[in-house]
Amino acid sequence: MTIASSEGSPPAEATAPAVPPSPEPLPVTNTPAETLAAAPSPATPSAETEEEDDEESADASEGAEGEEETETSTDTSVPSGPSYTAEYSDEALTEMWKKEPKALGSISVGFVHSGRMVNSVQFPQGDAWIVVSPELAWATQETIDYTIRAIREVRAAYPKAPALRVNQISSRDGGYLRPHKSHQSGRDVDLGFYYPTVDPIRAREREKYIDLELNWALIKSLIQHTDVQMILVDKRVQKVLREYALSKGEDPKWVASLFGDSALIKHARGHRDHFHVRFYNPRAQELGWRIAPLLALQPDQNMVMHRVRSGDTLGGIALRYGSGVQAIKKASRLRGTFLRIGQVLAVPLRGPCTRCPVPPPVIVPPRKLPPELAPAAPAVASTPPPAPAPVETAVAPVEPAPSASPTETAAAPVEPTPAATEPTPAPAESTASSKPAVLSAQEPPAPAPALQPVETTEPAPEQMPAHAASPVEKSERGTLTAGSAAGTVQ
Repeated sequence: MTIASSEGSPPAEATAPAVPPSPEPLPVTNTPAETLAAAPSPATPSAETEEEDDEESADASEGAEGEEETETSTDTSVPSGPSYTAEYSDEALTEMWKKEPKALGSISVGFVHSGRMVNSVQFPQGDAWIVVSPELAWATQETIDYTIRAIREVRAAYPKAPALRVNQISSRDGGYLRPHKSHQSGRDVDLGFYYPTVDPIRAREREKYIDLELNWALIKSLIQHTDVQMILVDKRVQKVLREYALSKGEDPKWVASLFGDSALIKHARGHRDHFHVRFYNPRAQELGWRIAPLLALQPDQNMVMHRVRSGDTLGGIALRYGSGVQAIKKASRLRGTFLRIGQVLAVPLRGPCTRCPVPPPVIVPPRKLPPELAPAAPAVASTPPPAPAPVETAVAPVEPAPSASPTETAAAPVEPTPAATEPTPAPAESTASSKPAVLSAQEPPAPAPALQPVETTEPAPEQMPAHAASPVEKSERGTLTAGSAAGTVQ
C-alpha cells in the first residue's frame, strides 16, 4: 500500500525521519541550522561534511529553486526561433535515434523540475575546481563546458584564486534527486563560494567571509561567457556583491538589471552558502524536444516523468500510463512503495505517449553583457552612407556638356546680325525641344542664374549664328518655351 505525505515541500521535509531506508545511501544529512551558527571559525571540514552543510540549506528551501518551466502539450509545430540542431533532418534524427543514439550526444529531456537526461557526462576533476560528490555530478556536455569555461576565466584573471567547489548537479540519468526540487535534467549546478582559502568557512552569515572580488568575477564570467539562465542566491549575499560591483565602477544601470525577482540573479531561501546556476542548453534541449515523439523507438528510454501528488499510489500511476509497479520501482530506484509529495518518478511506457507534456522549443536570449562589451552588435547596423553615392555618380557624366556650351553662349551675342529677317521656325522648335534635356541634366548642380541661358546648344550652332543675336527673337523664344531658361534672359 502506498503512503503519500502531507501537501507541500517543506512539510514533506519535516516528515523525512519517518521515511523508510532509501534504496541507495543518501549523500546528504540534515545538519541542524544551530550547528552552523555555533561554528563561525574558519575550520577545515572534509568535503563530505561541507556538502552536508551546503545541502542542509538547500533542503530547507526545496520549494525555492526557481520558477518551474512552462509545460506545453505535445505538438508538431516548427519552432519560430533559430535551430540549434539544423545538421540533423527529421529523417536523419530518426535513424540515429533508432540505431546510434549515443552519437547524438547529451540530451536534456523534459523539465528541470521533472526531467531526465540521455547520454549524460560526469563532471571531470580539475586544478581550478573540486568536485565534491562525483556520483551526483552528472550533466549535459553543454552544462559542463559552460561551468568549466566560467571557472577557468576566473583563474586566468586571478591565478592565485583557490579551487572552486562544484557541488551537486544531477544523478547519472537525471530525475528526482533528494532534496532538490530541480537538478533533474542536467542543467542546474550548485557552485560554492570563493573564500580567502580553498577551505570554506562554516558560518551562517557567509556573506561576511566570502571573497567579494572573486565571487563577482565568477558572476561576470558566467554572464559574459555562458548562456546562463538564472543564478539563485540569498538576498543578503546579493547585497554585498552588488555594493562591491558599484564600488568598483561597474555601470549602475547594468548592475541594477542583474538583480531582482524578474532579473538574472534571484533570491532563493536557503541559498546563503552557494550559487545555484541554471544554464540554457540550446542543443541538448532542442534534441530533447525533437526526440519526444521518437522515444518509443528506444524501449529503454521510453518513459515519462511523473510528479507525485496527494492521493497518488504506484498502482494508480501504473494504471494511468499503462505501465507496471515493478517497472516504475526499478526505473525510479525505489526500494519500497512509499511516495513523497513532489517526488518525481520515471514511469516506463509500453508505447508512444501522446499526452506527455514536453517543453516548448528553446530560444536562447542575448547575453546581458556589460556596456563596454555590448556596442559590438549595433556597429554593423549603423552603416547606411552608400545612399549619397548614386547622386554623385549621376551628376558626374553631365559635367562635360555645360562646360563647353556657356563659352559659346557668352560669345554669340557679341557678333552683329546683318540680316535677321530669316526666322526659320524649325530650328526654334528644335531648340525648344532640346533645351529641356540640357536643363534636366544641369538641375542637380544649379550653379548660378548667369549660366542658365543654354539656348545655343543646338546640334549645329555654327550654321546659324545670326539667330542667337536678336533680343527680340529671344523674347519670342521665351514665349514659345514657357518656364525654360530663355525666360530668365529677359
